[in-house]
Amino acid sequence: MQRHTLTSMLLASSVLLSGCSHMATPPSPVNITKIADAREYELQKAGLALRQKLGKNQPMVALVLGSGGARGYAHIGVIRILETYGIKPQLIVGTSAGSIVGALYASGKNAAQMDKIASSLKSSDVRDITLSRQGFFNSEKVADFVNRQVNNRSLEQLDIPLFVVATELQTGTRAVFNYGNTGQAVSASVSIPSMFVPASISKKQYVDGGLVSPVPVEVAKSLGADVIIAVNILAQPENTPTTNIWGLFNQNINVMQNRLASYELKDADIVIQPNIKEKQHIFSLDSRMQNIVAGEEATLFQMDKIKYALETARQKLAQQSTPVIQTLP
Repeated sequence: MQRHTLTSMLLASSVLLSGCSHMATPPSPVNITKIADAREYELQKAGLALRQKLGKNQPMVALVLGSGGARGYAHIGVIRILETYGIKPQLIVGTSAGSIVGALYASGKNAAQMDKIASSLKSSDVRDITLSRQGFFNSEKVADFVNRQVNNRSLEQLDIPLFVVATELQTGTRAVFNYGNTGQAVSASVSIPSMFVPASISKKQYVDGGLVSPVPVEVAKSLGADVIIAVNILAQPENTPTTNIWGLFNQNINVMQNRLASYELKDADIVIQPNIKEKQHIFSLDSRMQNIVAGEEATLFQMDKIKYALETARQKLAQQSTPVIQTLP
C-alpha cells in the first residue's frame, strides 16, 4: 500500500454543510476499523465482500470525492447529474470535504436534499471555538452534525458503503475508516492541522485526510472497483495569486496536493474536475451555488466517457461469466 509522509502544512480546506434532524438514540461507540494500518489484503477483503453482494455481472462503481474546502459543494452538483442519468455508485470513498458529502449521500440523501442543507449552512452549525494549543476549533461539533444527518447510523449501516480517509498524526500514514461511528470518522477526515484540534479515536489522533490522499483513488482501486469516477476539486496552482505571503503559502499547499493527487488520478477511469478558479468563502451562499453548478457542468462534460466506461465494464464482466463450450471435431 502506498504511503505518504505527513507534512506539517496547514491545508486550505474547510467544513461543509449543516444539520437538520436529530435522533434521540446516541451514535454507536467508536470501534472503527482502520484498515490502512493492516495490510493491503484488508482492503481487498472488504472489496470482495462488496462484490459478493453485487453479483457477477454488475460493475462495481466507486465514486471518489476529494478534498478542497468550500469547493466541496461541487460534489453535490456531480451527484445531481449522476442521479439524472440513473448512475449510482456501489461504494463511496471520501476525504476531507468529500467525506462529509459522501456521508450524506451514503445515508440515502439525494442531491436536492443536500442542496437544501447546503443553502442553510451557518458557521455555528459546524464550528465550536476552543482554547487549545492544538487548534482553534473542536471537531466534535462536526461529528455531531454528521451523526444527526445520518440518523446516528454507523458506517456499516449506511445505504451505500462508505470509506473515509484521514491521516494518523503521529505516523503520518493514511487511515481508512469503514466501520463504527460515522460522525467521528468524518471529523477525523476534516480536522485541518492547526485549525482544528486533532480528532481522537481509540487513543490515537487524526487530522485531515487531504494531507496524504487528496483524491483517494488508490483506496477505490484496492477495493477492486470496476469503474472509478474521481472528483478532483483541488485549487489549481495557476489560479492562485502569489503577490503576498498568504498567497505564497496557499500556493505551496496547492503544489503539494496536486502533486500527490496526480499519482492517484492516473488510476481513475474518469476524472471530473469542476472549473472553480476563485477562492470563495465556505459560508458564502453565492459560492455554494456557483460551485454546485460547476460540478454539474464538469460531470455533463464527462458523461459520454462515463457511459462508455460503464458499458465496457458490463461487457467485460459478461464475457468472464460466460462459460466456454468446446465442441468435438
